[in-house]
Amino acid sequence: MKSTRTTMRLLHRYIGYFMAGIMAVYAISGVLLIYRDTDFLKKEKKIEKKLEANIPTDKLGKELKIKGFEVKEQKGNLIIFKEGTYNAKTGEAKFTKKELPYVLKKMTELHKSDSKHKFYLLNTIFGISLFFFVISSFWMFNPKSQIFKKGMIATVIGLVLALFLTLA
Repeated sequence: MKSTRTTMRLLHRYIGYFMAGIMAVYAISGVLLIYRDTDFLKKEKKIEKKLEANIPTDKLGKELKIKGFEVKEQKGNLIIFKEGTYNAKTGEAKFTKKELPYVLKKMTELHKSDSKHKFYLLNTIFGISLFFFVISSFWMFNPKSQIFKKGMIATVIGLVLALFLTLA
């Protein structure tokens, strides 16, 4: 009969190999999300959209899905904003939007999902697996060993740092 330590080490190893690809995708997309307020890796895309006529300027940004929307000037029916124009009479909007390439854009959706999103199951499995790694890592070394004791110190430092940065 295998010991708990042997079983945990075995599970830790094979679940770790399974999760390596998923963790790489989450890591890359997580870093990309840090820089979402910049144009890092984004490409300009020209968009022409037919909207309702006479949309109030305070609702236009939401309708075009442009964050930080701000009208620069208005010339008759033409509303000019940083990204383009909107003709209030015809409802025609022409603007540019900067977006990540398709694959990177899809990867960043992993972090933005909720319980109704198509990625909810993958995110749940990922979260549970990461928590399993936290727990199973304590069975990697003998609790009486120097490595385990130093590991516990590193664990406490990591926990305190994460809580400090979260609560600060």
